[in-house]
Amino acid sequence: MAPITKSDITLSHWHQTCREEVRASALDGTVTADLVVIGGGYTGLSAALHCAKAGLEVRLVEAGTFGGGGSGRNVGLVNAGLWLPPEEISARIGAAAGAKLSSALAGAPDLVFDLIEEFSIQCEPVRSGTLHCAHAPSGMRDLENRHRQLTAIGAPVALLSPNEAKARVGSEEVHGAIHDPRAGTIQPLGYAKGLARAAMERGAHLHENSPATAIERSGGKWIVTTPSGQITAQQMIIATNAYALPIKGLPTPATVPVHFFQAATEPLSGEQLDQILPGREGCWDTAMVMSSWRLDQAGRLILGGMGSLDHPGSFVHRSWVKRKLAKMFPALAGVTLSQCWHGRIAMTGEYLPKIMSPGEGALIAFGYSGRGIGPGTLFGKAMADALITGDTSSLPRTPQEHHTLPMAGMKQVYYETGATLTHLIKDRF
Repeated sequence: MAPITKSDITLSHWHQTCREEVRASALDGTVTADLVVIGGGYTGLSAALHCAKAGLEVRLVEAGTFGGGGSGRNVGLVNAGLWLPPEEISARIGAAAGAKLSSALAGAPDLVFDLIEEFSIQCEPVRSGTLHCAHAPSGMRDLENRHRQLTAIGAPVALLSPNEAKARVGSEEVHGAIHDPRAGTIQPLGYAKGLARAAMERGAHLHENSPATAIERSGGKWIVTTPSGQITAQQMIIATNAYALPIKGLPTPATVPVHFFQAATEPLSGEQLDQILPGREGCWDTAMVMSSWRLDQAGRLILGGMGSLDHPGSFVHRSWVKRKLAKMFPALAGVTLSQCWHGRIAMTGEYLPKIMSPGEGALIAFGYSGRGIGPGTLFGKAMADALITGDTSSLPRTPQEHHTLPMAGMKQVYYETGATLTHLIKDRF
């Protein structure tokens, strides 16, 4: 197999294939607004869009470009829930809170695909569902348990036998699957930029290359300072998640940074596409060190796994992805992997997203733990609605005033070391 191109890991395949174009100037000068949003990913852009639709004067500042963080580098799976199954969510935050969160997230794909349709967002939407695949026969027990829990709360999921899963994936290396028809795949950067365009079309003022450097509360209002401007607003939403930068006057919520990398093939042949994911579902597996695979609109297979590509041992991940591709899909053993990139995930201690309130009229959301598209869009809208109405009871999670996560740095090292060691020995013939 030809070597993987050592491309710029800060840019993903999605940057090369994005069809949405949106540009915004940096904030310049002193302005006022009803709401200021910090962060131009799914959460912040969704919040800005929904507030603008409600007629509020909105200003959003993004340190780089829209979708420049995890929103432009992820797998592009639009899921109807979290990594944790419903009973585990309830065990961690209580039955009522867990049921509320699971119910809200069940509708997240509807929200995403409705916005795509409403604003004609060019992001390759395919709503064929997702397949959560058993990586080994033992993984089927996990899927059976998840299927039981999901059907108990009304999720329309189907448990596929090993033979059914093999046919849907086109690989002998899966041993069963859960199919969730509510879910689907998108071009993740195109979706983020499309949200930005939609928000601007509805009257929101968005600014790129405008990092928030300081926040203060004065005279009952929030004042956000950037290198070349300042915004004074009644209300504030902070949505920087895994790519938060230090802001004077606001402690950054602690999360565990975990990385996920991906590699893209060249477009597959028609014959190969007849065999591999003919239904165009997006997939991930039950392995402790998870991997994912999906097709894009041009027929490229995109394979990913946990791990970072910015350290000396990252050659282990690059070597593994070639072995994994050849083992899962032997017909692709000679296919060139044209690009490799990674993104950062913000994980909380309980693997659940959180909302904090740093003061009156302000909310922060973070910690999607690898499920940013649906939950991010949903949390952005929910925070916008809560600030518009003054009622936080409808938020998917009750806001907290304080949040701690001891030894976050140590946990980051633990996850990356585990992923590197796993990829060092895994999938060898």
